Amino acid sequence: MTSAIRTPVKLLDLEAQYQPLRAEILAAITRVCDSQRFILGPEVEALEREVAAHLGVSHAITVSSGTDALLAALMALGIGPGDDVITTTFSFFATAGAISRVGARPVFVDIDPITYNLDPAGVRAAITSRTRAIMPVHLYGLCADMDPIMDVAHGANVAVIEDAAQAIGATYKSKPAGTIGTIGCFSFFPSKNLGAFGEGGLMTTNDQALATEIRLLRNHGAEPKYFHKRIGGNFRLDALQAAVLRVKLPHLDRWTSMRQRNAERYQQLFESTGLTDVITLPTVPPDRSHIFNQYVIRLAERGHVRRLLDDRGIGTEIYYPVPFHLQECFASLGHRRGDFPHAEAAADSVLALPIYPELTAEQQSTVVAALADALKN
Repeated sequence: MTSAIRTPVKLLDLEAQYQPLRAEILAAITRVCDSQRFILGPEVEALEREVAAHLGVSHAITVSSGTDALLAALMALGIGPGDDVITTTFSFFATAGAISRVGARPVFVDIDPITYNLDPAGVRAAITSRTRAIMPVHLYGLCADMDPIMDVAHGANVAVIEDAAQAIGATYKSKPAGTIGTIGCFSFFPSKNLGAFGEGGLMTTNDQALATEIRLLRNHGAEPKYFHKRIGGNFRLDALQAAVLRVKLPHLDRWTSMRQRNAERYQQLFESTGLTDVITLPTVPPDRSHIFNQYVIRLAERGHVRRLLDDRGIGTEIYYPVPFHLQECFASLGHRRGDFPHAEAAADSVLALPIYPELTAEQQSTVVAALADALKN
């Protein structure tokens, strides 16, 4: 057992995913190189059709990153100075950063301490006449509780922008993440369940007018070329990234199943070693499917335990150590520690463990054994 504990386990092993697909991916890249069509074009158009069919949505529009997807969504809805956007205080920075970049004010809400997602009751309490949108985040690959959020949005006549950057393939009451609100935003960052070979993103909507506006905005607002109807941006996806993603997309459901299998195995291993008394495992509500972009536990003395795991070569990460309301760049909003206690408690105790599809049962046993040993020291 001691030798097993000392066997390194990466937090994420992208090489393990790449090797079986290497020939097909290189052929796809060569196809683009031979065509010499690198910006938008047929590869991008084909990917958009394929992802739209996969998610069951009318329009899937590729963009340059998940961050740019959020930014373009806000721009397409005309949100800017004087507007409020309600969102979680516990997420990757792009969520709140995009709101500020269009000149709007992020209005932070605490999280549900079980799912780590936006608390619908907090959303209802935060609605004012200045609110223009609600931006729930499907954190770690688990959907937020969308029905009550949509009820609040409809009652206030505001848009819902789903930050589904970590949640492609997740479902809420059988509805795919990113297809429930006004606009869905996804990331193809390499660490995502469907990852590119660099930056990439996607926007989804069932609204034809919004889809047209988004396509306009991603290309500097120009239609036709050099005639600019709007001030947009360069939010275009490279054809090389689209070609890679087209190779990977048919494997996404299988990879998701493998992540879910690994999550089940962690549950069994933690229960069999008696660790569930000292760590909190992920909870999946019965009306949702979790795709486990991250497998996140909670524990006391996280810093000490993480250092011991690092010494054993066990990869971990903290998603996320500082809530938005305590970030220096948002100091002008006037928040202080104690304003959102559930998010603060999560930030102080969450720890992500390896969960990628190719993770073996032996590697998972190594992780759990190392964690058990760390908790004893």
